[in-house]
Amino acid sequence: MNGDRPSRGHGLVLGKFYPFHSGHSHLIRQAQRSSDRVTVQVLGASVESIPLEVRAEWVRESHPGVRVVAAMDDAPVDFESESAWDEHMSLISSLLDAPVDTVYSCDSYGGELARRLDARWERIDEGRRINPVSGTAIRADPAAHWHELAPAVRAWLTARVVVLGAESTGSTTLAEALAAHLGTLWVAEYGREHSEIRDGGLETPWRTDEFDLIVDRQIALEQQALRTVPRPVLVCDTDVLATALWHERYVGSVSPRLHEAAAAHRPLLYVLTGDEIPFVQDGMRDGEHIRHDMQQRFRDVLAAQDVPWLEVRGDVRERVEAAASALEPLLTEHLSFAVPLEARSLDEQRALQQDARSTSLG
Repeated sequence: MNGDRPSRGHGLVLGKFYPFHSGHSHLIRQAQRSSDRVTVQVLGASVESIPLEVRAEWVRESHPGVRVVAAMDDAPVDFESESAWDEHMSLISSLLDAPVDTVYSCDSYGGELARRLDARWERIDEGRRINPVSGTAIRADPAAHWHELAPAVRAWLTARVVVLGAESTGSTTLAEALAAHLGTLWVAEYGREHSEIRDGGLETPWRTDEFDLIVDRQIALEQQALRTVPRPVLVCDTDVLATALWHERYVGSVSPRLHEAAAAHRPLLYVLTGDEIPFVQDGMRDGEHIRHDMQQRFRDVLAAQDVPWLEVRGDVRERVEAAASALEPLLTEHLSFAVPLEARSLDEQRALQQDARSTSLG
């Protein structure tokens, strides 16, 4: 009976989770197997580039049975310094809601941490032997270690590239071809599907609430794809900004709400498909007479915002090559991480700690 099972106590796992990966999950699962309850402390530093609460949410989603707490820890990472240990322990202790029975760690500092908490240390060495992944390796090359990341981490790290343009400018063709070239997924335009199933067909006047629905469905499709991409880039055939411009076209007015939503949902790159190619009627299009004017509206709006963009022309191969070339340096920058605190010199760590204290004091 469960009531007869001896208590296995309170387990503690702590780390930066910068980013959270399969090795961390292995450690937490081992703690869960051996403890009645587990606390995971996410301890970040002000100099790191992944928000602390984002990391905490990754752990909560992947391990819903554990208590997850997060805090900034800018104390120097100097295991030979008693004062540094005192600073770390003050924070670690303040985050606990009960005494710790066992500290679970793959790293040697776990022994001293356990001693200071008057707890037992269980070193999980086999995790490193079975799956020798590390945050350092992932930060150096996220794409090469993509399989080590949980869906929520992939979704946060993945960059979106949006293909858009006036009617019959080849945006869907390019989105599919660019995704194939990059070895990733692409998200189709929900608005076209809605056009086919809406009440009254294409003859009924469009309403603003339909465009709100289109945006919600489009973002939902993106969110689903972001968790399953095989590489850290997703190609999208249209987005919120394009939908806002189509609202102007079909409703006849600007929707501030859609433009605000577009500003809050920015991609890494916009690719505008050129209107130099012949117009092709597919039974759903009605804008040949205003295609060039609509294309100019896209140019003007893209030029007025600060997401990088380019207009591509030529055949599909030329367009793919131009888009991929523009994307490469942006993606490299997007997937770069600030150097973690412990990888910096002790002098730099102390200076950064002082800066953080000065900032917090106002």
